[in-house]
Amino acid sequence: MSTTSSFVAAGQAFPHDVAETLRGDGSRPGLGRLEAAARRIRTGRRELAAWLRDLIADQAAVAEIAKRSYWHPNGFAKIVLHTSVEPEFRIRLHVWPRGETPSHGESNPHSHRWEFASYVLTGTGMHMVEFMETAEGGKPYRRYRYGMDPADPAALVTDGEVRLKRRGVPHVQGGDVYTCDTSIVHTVRPIDAGLTATVVVQGPRRTPTTVVYCEPGESDDQPNGELTGAEFVELVSELLPTLDSGAAR
Repeated sequence: MSTTSSFVAAGQAFPHDVAETLRGDGSRPGLGRLEAAARRIRTGRRELAAWLRDLIADQAAVAEIAKRSYWHPNGFAKIVLHTSVEPEFRIRLHVWPRGETPSHGESNPHSHRWEFASYVLTGTGMHMVEFMETAEGGKPYRRYRYGMDPADPAALVTDGEVRLKRRGVPHVQGGDVYTCDTSIVHTVRPIDAGLTATVVVQGPRRTPTTVVYCEPGESDDQPNGELTGAEFVELVSELLPTLDSGAAR
């Protein structure tokens, strides 16, 4: 397996198992194999905990992971634990720390350039709303395209005024696996204010751009925040007891 990681060999057993689940017939991982990989993680919580302990004990790994991870503007951490070229995938950890009120999560309707499967590692679960564009009804939004500016791939480029209406309101409980393809436009937030974390197995990029919608008057300037190595270690250390217990909640 080719990987950008520099982690110690003993710490590679867990991502290697995930890669083997994804490899299948050698083609690019599809949604079915991404789901299988997320379910593999669900049955290997203790192995995941051992891998995370290896990572936070390795100063080089901590620095590398923190460099490619960040705080979302709405206050949760998006952590890229592992990247692989063959097969092409990422293992991400999303963590919503405990708070007095539930996090807004990813509150702007958006799609993704890649398919993924997500496992609710700890917490009550996730509340999602799925949307579709409509000619009548719904609510007005300004549509943006992410990934259209070659000079700044992270920039949001205005792409017109549209209306969105709800098409579904799925709830994913603690311990559940959720899959998402590039056609889905949704918002995601934790159900409650407790510690919540998901593990995301992200497949290869399928489309060059994706969409993000903002309500009228809402700024598109929503910069990510720096995630330090110390914060990464603190977040994982808080999660580890829930993994050792073997329960998602």
